[in-house]
Amino acid sequence: MFESAYDEIAEWYDAWAGPMIDDDPFFPTVETLMGTVAGQRVCDLACGQGRVARYLAERGASVVGIDVSAKLLAIAHGHEQATPRGIAYLQADARTLDGIPDSAFDGVLCFMALMDIPDLAPTLRTIARILRPAGWFVFATLHPCFHTPRSGELATPDGWVRTIGDYFIEGYWRSDSRTGPPGKVGAYHSTLSSYINSLSDAGLTLEQVSEPYATPALAAARPIWAEVPAVLVARCRKGAR
Repeated sequence: MFESAYDEIAEWYDAWAGPMIDDDPFFPTVETLMGTVAGQRVCDLACGQGRVARYLAERGASVVGIDVSAKLLAIAHGHEQATPRGIAYLQADARTLDGIPDSAFDGVLCFMALMDIPDLAPTLRTIARILRPAGWFVFATLHPCFHTPRSGELATPDGWVRTIGDYFIEGYWRSDSRTGPPGKVGAYHSTLSSYINSLSDAGLTLEQVSEPYATPALAAARPIWAEVPAVLVARCRKGAR
């Protein structure tokens, strides 16, 4: 029996995120690091309502979308029924992915969801397990240095500044001041060193990292993201053996 906090906010989240990924201010950086996906078998891990899965399928990938939320998957299935793209959707826990065979995918993409999954280390080990040798893993997540259990922003005479507290306290957090999912269902914080070391321990080599600058629209709406990065994007590679 799967349980997901996102089941409680599925309709709100679908409306908040929007049906397509094209307008997301951080996805172009993911596109760059991911590269061409045509002809590849790709897992959209923590796929939610399938925004990224649809993007991947439209660019020629064979896509399996996996999420723990039954209600978000139902929305994804609805899109697939309305416009078939050949996407398979499965419900599974990202920490184990029971039923998914080893070396099943050329690539795994996890867009803005690692911070929603408890237990970073087993999740990364499972990602490595389902990747073929030399397979790629690309993820985007809330930047762990600037989204902590206690963080905010201040307008000062010298401009906007980000305030950070409790950086070293890992685990679940939720903030009433946040309007997005961290305010609705919370998130899980890991330090930057935990991300890097857990990737290495899982056998995933960090190849490239990006901290995307805010788009003009985002900078106008949230000036702080023109001062510090909101999101961390990375490309990793599983060993060839």
